[in-house]
Amino acid sequence: MPLDNTRRDFIRHSATLLTTASAAGLLSACGSSDNSTAQPADFLYGVASGDPLADRVILWTHARAGSLNDTITLSWQVAIDAEFREIVSAGQVSASADTGFTAKVDAGGLSAGKRYHYRFIDATGRASPVGITRTLPTADVSSVKFAVFSCAIYSEGYFNAYDAAARSDADYALHLGDYIYEYGADPAKYGNTDAVALNRVTAPAHDIVTLDDYRNRYARYRSDANLQAVHARMPFIAIWDDHEFANNAYVTGAENHDSATQGDWATRKANAARAYHEWLPIRGDAGGDRLKIYRRFDFGRLLSLHMLDTRIEGRDRQYDNYGDADGGLARYATALGSGSDANHRMISPAQQAWLVDGITQSAATWQILGNQDIMARMWMPASVLQAQNTAFANPSAANQAAVQTAIGDYLGAKITRAAGQPLTAAQTTLLSATSNPRLPYNLDAWDGYPLQREAILQSVRPLGKRLVTLSGDSHNAWFATLTTLAGQTVGHEFAGTSVSSPGFEALGLGSLGPALDGSAATAQLGAAAIGAGLGLVDDLAYADTRQRGYLQFTVTADAVKGEYVFVSTVKSSTYSASVGKTISVSAAGAVSYA
Repeated sequence: MPLDNTRRDFIRHSATLLTTASAAGLLSACGSSDNSTAQPADFLYGVASGDPLADRVILWTHARAGSLNDTITLSWQVAIDAEFREIVSAGQVSASADTGFTAKVDAGGLSAGKRYHYRFIDATGRASPVGITRTLPTADVSSVKFAVFSCAIYSEGYFNAYDAAARSDADYALHLGDYIYEYGADPAKYGNTDAVALNRVTAPAHDIVTLDDYRNRYARYRSDANLQAVHARMPFIAIWDDHEFANNAYVTGAENHDSATQGDWATRKANAARAYHEWLPIRGDAGGDRLKIYRRFDFGRLLSLHMLDTRIEGRDRQYDNYGDADGGLARYATALGSGSDANHRMISPAQQAWLVDGITQSAATWQILGNQDIMARMWMPASVLQAQNTAFANPSAANQAAVQTAIGDYLGAKITRAAGQPLTAAQTTLLSATSNPRLPYNLDAWDGYPLQREAILQSVRPLGKRLVTLSGDSHNAWFATLTTLAGQTVGHEFAGTSVSSPGFEALGLGSLGPALDGSAATAQLGAAAIGAGLGLVDDLAYADTRQRGYLQFTVTADAVKGEYVFVSTVKSSTYSASVGKTISVSAAGAVSYA
């Protein structure tokens, strides 16, 4: 049924008032000093927790007394019960101007696999909202459920996916990047078409560059009630992608960075990383390197979660980031032909060694990669890509029709072959990898770094591990097989759709999903067409290219299950949520669809 946020907000604010009254009494009973002249702190952005371990978890809040710049001393408490009668960990932390008035603490002394409540209290007795968090299990655990998010642009619409997840029974949240976007509020810029009508105009109004810019952008996003609700409901394990910095970022630059007007990239990158660490409940690198955030989480013997940074830590400039008319395909082909792609990296050698070693050493049943960009080979036939590129350059009726003809001819050839019927000469040509080669359509994804991907998959394949990647970035929902260049299966990939960022539907390609994944062939072949590689992309078994939402991902010893949850709209705060597709992969590798 449609969900209205008004009732939830009333409950949340009522709970905050009750907690404040309770906390004030608690401090008074403990003999606190008279703080009647002090200005109470405002907890405008709620609370959050993240990076859980077996005995600790990061707790986060933002506290400021009006517009004052005074440092706020906060007491924090972790309790087994929501009434805080049984407090198991407590301490103090400060929110100061140096951290943009954010406060984080690594709350220790907790028990493994337990659910806890937490809060912050200022010197006057005012308390933050109460959050719920959970530590990691160390022993056998039968099931773990994640809510998996990516790509949330504030100005495009309401964060209904966050609200739906906050109402779910997920244990932990994974955010795979694009938590914020760097673009300004100009209606001509990406994502701003309906911002004024929806009262979701971003701030500051310009593209963010300075530390204050990034801090203010996080504040605008964290003012959203749905984002606050999901943070308060479960611990987050987050990784950044490009828009926390600038579009299509890499180590030494970004597509959306102009050094002539926006200054030094290293400075902007440092500003973005500092603000990210201030506003996200992430545990910093032990060596103090804010740009090193790849890390690992073990959920007992059930799964090892390897969170990758495929964006900032080691990425070389993308082949398609030079403004070439062909979108970088010539650079890509030349690099593969010459062998230079062997040194073209998406992650550093150090991170690659860390990943392979971690998978090798792990005794967990499942190896899960928290990965920003699509890892599967999303190769499409050149005949279709050429027609589509022509239509993008000149969207005439004839060119649009040519795209549909190219798609129909290619799919028709695949269906004819699958049905055991003889192929025409034209169909044989279409299906030939020599005359009609498969080419990547997105060189910003792992497809643009094929030999490093191949090296990783070839390192993992002999280990016989059950490998699953969870991916974001694309704004569409996918399920694919992870294969080597020789077509050997190494694992599977679940890629969730975006929280609010537009997908293929914004390009007029919202109906392309059945052609991409081969489900268009069910009319001729029935259920046998599902997952049979009969679409434009051989390794793709499911695609939704028009809806927003999140992925609910459940892990048991017997199987992993992805439920693609879609919201009915992001243009209204009243919405409905439903599961559009459920896909399971058994421990033996069998895939089922529902």
